[in-house]
Amino acid sequence: MTIGDAGTTAIGDLTVPRFGYGTMRLTGPGIWGPPADPDEAVRVLRRAYELGVRVIDCAWYYGPEAAHLLLREALAPYPDDLVLVSKLGAWREHDHSWHPAVSPAQLRAGCERDLELLGIESVPVTHLRWTPGDGVTTTFEDALATMVELKAEGKIQRIGLSNVTLEQLDLALAGTEIVTVSNLYSAGQRADDPVVDRCTEQGIAYLPFFPLAMGKIGRESVVSAVAERLETTASVVALAWLLQRSPVMLPIPGTSKVGHLEENLSATDLVLTPADLAELDGTLA
Repeated sequence: MTIGDAGTTAIGDLTVPRFGYGTMRLTGPGIWGPPADPDEAVRVLRRAYELGVRVIDCAWYYGPEAAHLLLREALAPYPDDLVLVSKLGAWREHDHSWHPAVSPAQLRAGCERDLELLGIESVPVTHLRWTPGDGVTTTFEDALATMVELKAEGKIQRIGLSNVTLEQLDLALAGTEIVTVSNLYSAGQRADDPVVDRCTEQGIAYLPFFPLAMGKIGRESVVSAVAERLETTASVVALAWLLQRSPVMLPIPGTSKVGHLEENLSATDLVLTPADLAELDGTLA
């Protein structure tokens, strides 16, 4: 099993296989603390790389810190062809709540935390995750300017965006190179179609978060019906649909189990027919 059948896409000057892995699910319940089985988490990361995954999405606030530490244990010293994609823009309180962290000082502190936890001098790709909320006084433009400064200082190598609108993406593109976008998108949640289309036009890798959106795909859904007919699972069909949605699509499903990882990767071998796609699009559009 490999992910070669999914093809490749560009992340700026890099060419990467078109299937990644997200580390959020490696943590404990509520994305807090270490996992119940840290050894299995390490096995998942090593198996992902072994099977051809070269893009790993991560964030210091997953855990917080737990996912980064597992990633470092599993794969450091990192292979030259591994692309770590981190993100800044949030932080966690002890009550497990999530809060925006988009001020210049917070972005800088988060970047330093990335570098320390991962044990690297420069992050290959860092997303500015735009997290508006009560009390946020920093503008998107000012946050982006901080990202540009961090890149100029060599602390990050490439800039991506997460949780942004089409207008914010276009605004950013007018001032700097954007190599990735990571927004909520799946077969069952397609509100971000305009951003996917812009990324396709511009050759920007699109990393959908919550790419399975299983809450939107029930047992009786058309995805499950297609999966049953093709003798596979709804997750595999949902991921295969993403891969055929756009040549810049780079799914990053997460899991804490090797078996589930291998199941997800099998989506790269599934080619949905025009009839399959029409059925899925007609029902879930």
